[in-house]
Amino acid sequence: MSKLSHQPVLLTETLDALNLRSDGIYIDCTFGRGGHTKAILNHLEPAGQVLALDQDPEAVQVAQSIEDERLSIVHNTFAQLQATVEDNGWLGQINGILLDLGVSSPQLDDPTRGFSFMQDGPLDMRMNPNTGESVAQWLNTATATEIAKVLKDYGEERYAYRIARSIKMEPITTTSQLVNIIIKACPPSKEHKHPATRSFQALRIFINQELEQLQQVLTQTLNILAPHGRLVVISFHSLEDRIVKRFIRDKARGDKFPIHLPVTVKQLNPKLRIISKPIRASQTEINLNPRARSAILRVAERC
Repeated sequence: MSKLSHQPVLLTETLDALNLRSDGIYIDCTFGRGGHTKAILNHLEPAGQVLALDQDPEAVQVAQSIEDERLSIVHNTFAQLQATVEDNGWLGQINGILLDLGVSSPQLDDPTRGFSFMQDGPLDMRMNPNTGESVAQWLNTATATEIAKVLKDYGEERYAYRIARSIKMEPITTTSQLVNIIIKACPPSKEHKHPATRSFQALRIFINQELEQLQQVLTQTLNILAPHGRLVVISFHSLEDRIVKRFIRDKARGDKFPIHLPVTVKQLNPKLRIISKPIRASQTEINLNPRARSAILRVAERC
């Protein structure tokens, strides 16, 4: 496997969850390096279609190199999904939507992107390096209180305030600088996690507005999916999974009525039906692809 290759997580389980139709229309909201997209295309006839989105220009470039008339690629965040679907005239006709959340292996493996605490590089972490400010730019202008709040809220970092105060003691431009600051700020721990794990995760989620975009796209899926269309979400972080779990649960319960009112399930007007319990990677897959260890797949169907 080459350095910048990418193994799609829970591939077989994802294809099963999408309940693929050979003539269906499917959306991969996070193309990455196209592992899931290519597998979906392999199950479609000429009449089938796949719309892929990604905000990373490198991922878009990879998608554009695929010669397949059934595939369309859009360079945008998935928060703009509904507008993209409307442009194609597919509103309410999509048979399956896939969200593979978080950072991809090629992004982690490329030190110039600044996502990894294991390699030295510019402290960037933007999914789209052509827009917004980098993590380094934000850290050097934010207050210690603002930094601590991000580390605590998005990374559940117990030493958030200690790390934040240390960060403000010197300008930071590289990943190794930030890693060294975090290591010095955190007391020794018996945890197997690297001490920079939570902080890097928090800063990436914050700088890319990942949770806000996730909440936006989940709401949009209700207008986009066809009846019996599937929503499939793979998350790697407890905050992401919590948002997905609550969204599916609430939309499966339907409208809220006072407890004492005698209403039927149909009158509750549920929007989604939960298809299965959360699915995790097998030990065999984890051995082959350690990134799959924290993956959780949830599936729901449009009523």
